[in-house]
Amino acid sequence: MKLAAMLGKNIEFELSGCKLLIQGEVIDAGEDIMVVYGNQRYIYVPLHHLQTLRFMKSEENSNHMDMPTPDPEMDHDNISYRKVLMNARGKFSEISIGGRTLHGYITSIMNDYFIFYSPLHQSVYVSIHHLKYIIPSPANSRPYAMDYQHFPIQPSSISLSRTLDQQLQKMTGELVILNLGYKPEQTGLLKSISNRMLEVIDAEGSARFMHTSHVQTLHLP
Repeated sequence: MKLAAMLGKNIEFELSGCKLLIQGEVIDAGEDIMVVYGNQRYIYVPLHHLQTLRFMKSEENSNHMDMPTPDPEMDHDNISYRKVLMNARGKFSEISIGGRTLHGYITSIMNDYFIFYSPLHQSVYVSIHHLKYIIPSPANSRPYAMDYQHFPIQPSSISLSRTLDQQLQKMTGELVILNLGYKPEQTGLLKSISNRMLEVIDAEGSARFMHTSHVQTLHLP
């Protein structure tokens, strides 16, 4: 089925790694991204995470309304995943990685990752391949209703590499938190990287190994 045929349809879908189903109305679609309007928010979904999708019956859609217009603060001409990231840069946004959400700002976009500044986690290196969705907020939105002076964006002192693998290599010898510390063994000293295999030393001195393709996020404690 062509994505254009979904425009105006109310859908319910599941994303890989996300426990909750998402509902909304399809208002735009590109070759690699879909835009859904649900709960009065514009949700930008990379298509490669789409697992299942079904059309909702009218009686199931309690929030039915006239088809909303595209987000006026985002450029929808020839929409694409990378273009959405570029348009969202500097806007307060919610992102989902592995079923967990972060709130903050995209500050830089590299080849296969971007830097997301979060008031709670500071600079987080996020794999473009693992982002489940992004929800940009309206202009002048503030994280946690904080005053602007309380969350100055502090750029990372570490220079940026073109790819995430190169960035990981640059951070060898640092204490790191992988995948937001969801698993304790993914936090520790990044000792070495060889053939895309990370070696992380945990608090007890034991070595743990991970393939770099499973690195969703990286940040420093």
